[in-house]
Amino acid sequence: MPHALTIRDLHVSVESQQILCGVNLEIQSAQTHALMGPNGSGKSTLGLAIMGHPNYTVTSGSITLDGQDLLAMTPDQRARAGLFYAFQRPVAIPGVKMADFLRHATTNVRNPDRKEGEELIPMRAFRKELKEKMGQLRMDAQFARRYVNDGFSGGEMKRAEILQLAMLQPAFAILDETDSGLDADAVRLASQSIAEIGGQKMGLLIITHHDKLLEHNPPQFTHVMLGGRIVETGGPELAEELHGTGYDRIRKAYPYADAHNRSLVHEEVGT
Repeated sequence: MPHALTIRDLHVSVESQQILCGVNLEIQSAQTHALMGPNGSGKSTLGLAIMGHPNYTVTSGSITLDGQDLLAMTPDQRARAGLFYAFQRPVAIPGVKMADFLRHATTNVRNPDRKEGEELIPMRAFRKELKEKMGQLRMDAQFARRYVNDGFSGGEMKRAEILQLAMLQPAFAILDETDSGLDADAVRLASQSIAEIGGQKMGLLIITHHDKLLEHNPPQFTHVMLGGRIVETGGPELAEELHGTGYDRIRKAYPYADAHNRSLVHEEVGT
C-alpha cells in the first residue's frame, strides 16, 4: 500500500527564534527527495521537527502520515508509525549492544501495540535476519556485539545508522547528512547500501550538501532550502548544479530568504 508524508505551511521555532517559515513538502512511497541548502537554512530543523524533537516547537502548520496527525504523536509513536531518522551526529549508548538495541527497536516497530515486558522477536529468527542484513552491508559480525556508537569512528556510526534502516524498513527515512565525515569510498558504499535497502517501497528524504550520496539514489525531486523555506524545486539536474556552482544563484534570486538565512547563521555563531 503506498504511503504519503505531507507537510503543509510548517512554521518551527527554537527558543523563540523562528527557523522554518512555511515549508510545504510531500513525499510518497518509493520517491527519493534531496534537500539541499547552505548552513543555517533549516534542513536539519525540518527533519527533527518531523520526528518530534522536543526542542523544536511547531508554531503553525501540519505534518501528516497517510492522513494521521503526526503532531499529536510522541517521537516513539512516530517511529512505530513508519518514520526513521538517521542522525547527523549519532549519540553513543555505552553498555547497550547493537544486537540488543536492534532487537528491541525492530520488535517495537513491527508490533506497534506491543506493551513493555511482552515477548521480543524470537532470537533465532532475529539473528538470521541480522546476519543477512549485515552481509548485505558488508559488515563484520563482531559489529553487532559492540556497544551502540561507543568508540565508533564517524564511518562506523553512519554504517550503524544504515544497519538500523535495513532492519526497521520504515515507510519513510530522513537521512541527515549521512555522508558527512566519510571519505569518498565510504560515501560510495553508503550510497549503494541505501539504494539496496530502500528498494521500490521506501520514501527517502536525503539531506546533503553534496551529490555523492545521490550517486545510487538519484532524486526525482531536489529541493533548495534557504532562510527556513523551500525556495526552489527541480530534478536531479538541480542537485548537480548546486554541487558544481554552489548557492550564489539561489541567494541572488531569493534575497529576502537569504537575509533571513544570514541572520540565523549570525545567531548560531554568536557574532
